[in-house]
Amino acid sequence: MRSIKRASRRLPASLRAVPNSVPGSGARFLSTTAPTSSTVTVNGSTNTSVTPISSVLIANRGEIALRVARTAASMGIRTTTLYTDIDAASQHAKCTPYALSLGAPSAYLDGPRIVELAKQHGIQALHPGYGFLSENPAFAKACEEAGIVFVGPPAKAMTDMGDKARSKEIMNASGVPCVPGYHGSEQSVEQLKAKAADIKYPVLLKSVKGGGGKGMRIVRNAGEFEAQLKSARAEARASFGEGGEVMLVEKYIVRPRHVEVQIFADRRGNCVALGERDCSVQRRHQKILEESPAPLLDNVTRKDLWDKARKAALAVDYVGAGTVEFILDKDTNEFYFMEMNTRLQVEHPVSEMVTGTDLVEWQFRVAAGEKLPLTQDEIEARILERGAAIEARIYAENPEKGFFPDSGTLVHLSKPQTNEDVRIDAGFVEGDTVSEAYDGMIAKLIVRGKDRETAIRKLELALREYEVVGLSTNIEFLKRLCNSQAFIEGDVETGFIDMWKTELFEAKPTSNDVFAQAALGLLGTQTQNVPAAHGQALGFGEASTQNSRKFAFRVQDDASTEEGKIVEVEVAQLNNKLFNVSVRKEGDDKPQVFENIVSESTSTTAPTSSAKKTKLTTYFPLARVDTTLVQDPADNEKLTVFQLGHKTQLRLVSPVWFDKALGLKEVAASVVAPMPCKILRNEVEEGQSVEKGAPLVVIESMKMETVIRSPQSGVIKKLAHKEGDICKAGTVLVMFEETEESA
Repeated sequence: MRSIKRASRRLPASLRAVPNSVPGSGARFLSTTAPTSSTVTVNGSTNTSVTPISSVLIANRGEIALRVARTAASMGIRTTTLYTDIDAASQHAKCTPYALSLGAPSAYLDGPRIVELAKQHGIQALHPGYGFLSENPAFAKACEEAGIVFVGPPAKAMTDMGDKARSKEIMNASGVPCVPGYHGSEQSVEQLKAKAADIKYPVLLKSVKGGGGKGMRIVRNAGEFEAQLKSARAEARASFGEGGEVMLVEKYIVRPRHVEVQIFADRRGNCVALGERDCSVQRRHQKILEESPAPLLDNVTRKDLWDKARKAALAVDYVGAGTVEFILDKDTNEFYFMEMNTRLQVEHPVSEMVTGTDLVEWQFRVAAGEKLPLTQDEIEARILERGAAIEARIYAENPEKGFFPDSGTLVHLSKPQTNEDVRIDAGFVEGDTVSEAYDGMIAKLIVRGKDRETAIRKLELALREYEVVGLSTNIEFLKRLCNSQAFIEGDVETGFIDMWKTELFEAKPTSNDVFAQAALGLLGTQTQNVPAAHGQALGFGEASTQNSRKFAFRVQDDASTEEGKIVEVEVAQLNNKLFNVSVRKEGDDKPQVFENIVSESTSTTAPTSSAKKTKLTTYFPLARVDTTLVQDPADNEKLTVFQLGHKTQLRLVSPVWFDKALGLKEVAASVVAPMPCKILRNEVEEGQSVEKGAPLVVIESMKMETVIRSPQSGVIKKLAHKEGDICKAGTVLVMFEETEESA
């Protein structure tokens, strides 16, 4: 592995020498000496007006709505939010006295109605956030025609950059390098397949309206082209509506990095770059970690990226915040324009951390007609001083099960302490429900350090403090990423997770003190509430001096080597706070015994979720251990243990389950929905024989397609649902004929 180059930590003073213009562009970069005159000429017209924004409607939801509302409040801008029926009790709906109902979950996409609401309520400006209508030029134009200030770029710039084929034409004409590919209007399967053969496999299919990895597929050979095209088009239509099925075919770079540049332009012809972000660590073509500056990037390439990004923005007379995304080929160190996101990005806090700026405030000021607050030289001086920043996206998903999305109530939520170097942008609090109707991002955790190594350490420590119960999350996976030597060394690319999956998904043993703490915690939560089957006084010694209870746990943690195994724990109470604890794992010859340990606990019931929480401090022979034990209010036998920065999930074993674990085989001749979902299509028929791994059902959740594959070879007995059915998590989808072995 290569060690991190100094280039990834600090930028040289030579980068301060940024040219003030692009040859032939007719527009200026923001120079060190900004114009002082209030009258400026832009594209031949005179613009003298600066009109401060006094009221804004946020046409979005969740953490970005809260993020925009915070800055608006700090600027004295009256804020109105929107909510749907599902979001009526959400944090963004409650963050301001002014909130308007949209009704149906899909109404965030109802542009005409949103514009009409702004007009009815006399609201001056509209901020689209990201996603939904943020990159819809018709929406931006409708705002303009209604006399509402759209806090974003002009509709024409959005049109030019929103069409992936058109944007590449403009970039090629402007001297910005693009990936070789087909961007034409002929969209028959045969034509696209022929173009793919000309480009040579592997190729990348993506929607002309694409973004966020939606409607994107890698095709490695001609044999899978048609199936991948069909899947990409279906997902793109679901995500982007009419026209989303129009596809680009591009050469797939085998070892790509995703590097993007945050740019900002005002109405006076000034444009600056606020550094680059590396977003290479991805799953499903969607980002998980973003960082700035990009590691292992030489400064000549870095400066060239900034220049090309500004050139791209100026080519379409851009105004406001935007991100120019590039693919960087690790084998050749060449980079190619990929697309421009004509909005504020999810990962904008990374750039804010390394430049000391508030980009939402910049958006409001530029929308009001002001000049950019900082020059390029001033920005680069700040980047030199402020080190490195990393953002981790906290998602409701299960990495061990292919990053399947999840949803549910946040039964328990405990977040890291924040400060100037640790920031959390979140849309949920404990007791809130993460709905399958929207994106599953719970929060963003952003940290800053004096260099990249420090930032990674800070991120890992903060993740250790992040506790979530009620749905699956990627927090434990993010911790493993932070400890990956390849990631620490900066050796990243978009295939990083697949490349290092053996290391990243390696199961680890669960320490016996975790099971001891779980039993002690239950003992401290008024044991009369625990069903008698889980433990009883066995009468060892004098009843007045010693009481013993037994517990049996089943490990329900895919990241544990004990997954599915039964662990027996016996707790003998010697006096008020003194215990002997015996732990025996399934298959062990003899138990591990912790003698004369001192433990005390306190239990509370969460007012928002009714979860029972027990905090324990136990003095084991060699160390003090602090633990939090959480019982799910909807299932008291489901336990979550947080200890020493790690999460373990257990289940109290009931008598029926315990019998099965001791030898009775559980019948499992069915496949269930791993998450709330919609059935897109069944890939098999009743009576059909299938092999293990064969596709059974294609489902959709959070606008992502997922193929459910067969866990076994067998014969399909029943398909429980048809196309279009809505299913809850755990719903049976497919049943198999029972074989003699399974019976």
